[in-house]
Parts: sequence; C-alpha cells; structure tokens
Amino acid sequence: MLPNLGGWEWVIIAVVALILFGGARLANFGKNAGKAIRDFKEETSAAPGVADNVTADDARA
Repeated sequence: MLPNLGGWEWVIIAVVALILFGGARLANFGKNAGKAIRDFKEETSAAPGVADNVTADDARA
C-alpha cells in the first residue's frame, strides 16, 4: 500500500497537511477518528453475543 516511509517523510507529510488544513481542522479530524475507532471497537466486541442469539433463534425455527 504505502512504501516504507522514514521519519523525515512523515514529518514532511505532517507539515504539508498542517499547511493545507490548518491546526484546528486536523485536531477535529483526529478527535473524530478516535471516536470512530472507539465506537467500532465497542460494536465489534458486542457482536459475538448478537451472532449467538441469531443462530439460536434460527435453530428454533
């Protein structure tokens, strides 16, 4: 996907992103990305119980 990027390449990418989007938008993006990851982990951890209920209901039918 991405080639092996060293430390300086990541610094350059971060500086360009900061120039293009500004600090406030990047901070907001990071906050939203963290919330999305947290919500995804919570939903996937609840999914095995939901799948067990579905298969048990299907077995009775």
